[in-house]
Amino acid sequence: MLRAGGAVASAALLLPLVSAGPSATAERPSSGALQHDFAAAAAQYGVPQSVLLGVSYLQSRWDTHDGAASVTGGYGPMHLTDARTALAEAPHHSHGTEDARGDEARTARTVTEAAPPRASELPARLRTLDRAVELSGISAEQLRDSPAANVRGGAALLADAQKKLGLPLSENPADWFGAVARFSGADDTATATTYANDVFDVIHTGQTRVTDSGQRVALAADPAAAPDPAQAARLGLRTADAKKTECPRTVACEWIPAPYEEFGDGDYGNHDLADRPASQSVKYIVIHDTEGSWDTTLKLVQDPTYVSWQYTLRSSDGHVAQHVPLKDVAWHAGNWYVNAKSVGLEHEGFLVSPDAWYTEAMYRSSARLVRYLSKRYDIPLDRQHILGHDNVPGTTAATIRGMHTDPGPYWDWSHYFQLLGNPLRRTAGPASGVVTIRPDYLGNQPVYTGCATAGQACVPHGSGAVRLHIAPAEDAPLVKDIGLRPGGQDSTIDVNDTGARASTGQQYAVAGRQGDWTAIWYLGQQAWFHNPRKQPTAVGARGWVLTPKEGVAEIPVYGRAYPEPAAYPTDVPVQPISPLPYKLLAGQRYVVGDRTLGEYLYATTFDTAGHRVVRGTEAYYEIQFGHRVAFVKASDVRVLK
Repeated sequence: MLRAGGAVASAALLLPLVSAGPSATAERPSSGALQHDFAAAAAQYGVPQSVLLGVSYLQSRWDTHDGAASVTGGYGPMHLTDARTALAEAPHHSHGTEDARGDEARTARTVTEAAPPRASELPARLRTLDRAVELSGISAEQLRDSPAANVRGGAALLADAQKKLGLPLSENPADWFGAVARFSGADDTATATTYANDVFDVIHTGQTRVTDSGQRVALAADPAAAPDPAQAARLGLRTADAKKTECPRTVACEWIPAPYEEFGDGDYGNHDLADRPASQSVKYIVIHDTEGSWDTTLKLVQDPTYVSWQYTLRSSDGHVAQHVPLKDVAWHAGNWYVNAKSVGLEHEGFLVSPDAWYTEAMYRSSARLVRYLSKRYDIPLDRQHILGHDNVPGTTAATIRGMHTDPGPYWDWSHYFQLLGNPLRRTAGPASGVVTIRPDYLGNQPVYTGCATAGQACVPHGSGAVRLHIAPAEDAPLVKDIGLRPGGQDSTIDVNDTGARASTGQQYAVAGRQGDWTAIWYLGQQAWFHNPRKQPTAVGARGWVLTPKEGVAEIPVYGRAYPEPAAYPTDVPVQPISPLPYKLLAGQRYVVGDRTLGEYLYATTFDTAGHRVVRGTEAYYEIQFGHRVAFVKASDVRVLK
């Protein structure tokens, strides 16, 4: 979220961008070693193996991440948190100017940087590794770096939690509900209970997967495990304020409001009161990452001089905080048209730290929240409507370079859509005229730079993005983005550079095929990506496409769908319909995402009496034009099957 001009805009990074992994000479464990480690740790500490495996799956999906820390300073399969160490190693980035409102009717606002948190301020949920050291006698270094030691440390914590609840080390998984809830580190009963329910859902259904280190781990389904949620009441945790929240019952949600306050010279913040969906339809859900810690992020959204979003999701346990009512318009996307028609979700995380991984708990909470919002507003569960912040277009040529780049190439869109219940599948044959980008996340590891130091290669990591070239060859230059670089310079492999990137779930019209390479229409040009048949990075899809109408050589492309001038009442200033610097040329095709009439929300004053929703008769189509979506006038194009 907190990013402008391609530079990282972190308020306060909590995690290291570089962490020690195994040595180059370390012997790679056998593919069944981790499964054995779980069995041995469960036996040593008297924890049912299914409980140990279920907790680990919810934290890490059993991945080791080569010893790197998560976004909340958690290490290893059990996500033992040592945020003090992570904080000591983490560089802090400054940020520039951004206007998250994206409305030219108001002056852009410069946001201020928050101070990074001190180690002494870290809550207990970010220091569980210290307790694991005490209980297991294993060093902190081993608990961070050794998966076997990490699993033993997690088992020790679960056994300790069971004892503190006055319960025996039972062989029955159902007796461990309270201990699992305590393990979450949550400070409120609802979150702890929801976390434990998720763990037992994993135990009920079972899971099997090959981890990022090549380990095959299996948890057999146990439908008979019937936990007692009443155990969570013994934890003595607070009751979160959920009275005003708009969340599904399946997530733990509390109300931490963003202020709507007036201050100095008629300015106000940090959102606008509205009456959605009666006044405006809600068509998009925008996925952000916070670029700051949970506590820092909450401080920022409660600052009336800052910006806002509807929800923040915590990585450690999936806890959700709502800040802005869904009927109101938050300032989060950098494009006022999108803001007025969207809901913004901030996820605790960091774009430039590839191994600062997100937990399964947060992915699951986010997916349940998005499913709820999708049903409430009839929003399709596809990548034309579930946007990353990095998919939101600039409003004019002048704002393109300042648009945001989160959640970036390391967000696992494929897994996310599985959790949404709409997995990204092949829907057409190999010769189809449309493709859905879908590389294997773990196996797809393009090299990026700019994570820790400018020009330095990032840690190799799974990615949902593919790189686009001007010709079907790895050594061919990357395609250009004249919006990002008006001088015609080449795109780069910097982690914040979206100029030559296609992301999982996005759909494009095919422009050509040659051997193991596929070309798509992208930003007004042919763009080639490696797509071998044995390991495809895209699959065939069905969909509507559009092209310029007959006899027209080129048509303009827009970053928003604003009404025609004649639609504005006399008391609302006409907003210019400013084309972007790109052109959609004759013969090119782009996938259609939606059709809409031009619309503009005029809201520039604290007093809502003068607010207006202006609707035009000019229709627009949303298209997947580059890495970001864009809009074209329906009168300029013809739509094809």
